[in-house]
Amino acid sequence: MKQWYESLYDENYAKTYDQESYTQGTIGECDFIEKEIKYNKSLKIIDIGCGTGRHTVLL
Repeated sequence: MKQWYESLYDENYAKTYDQESYTQGTIGECDFIEKEIKYNKSLKIIDIGCGTGRHTVLL
């Protein structure tokens, strides 16, 4: 018998995760981040590597 987390990832949870209601504000969240850090496009942003990269792709 598989552990619960093994079944979760067998079902491509990343695709499901990106459809969850709490991920639907990504554009607004990135707009907020850019405004708060006075986003300078010549700077680089490091991706810590958690989640599906929904913020990283936009930033």
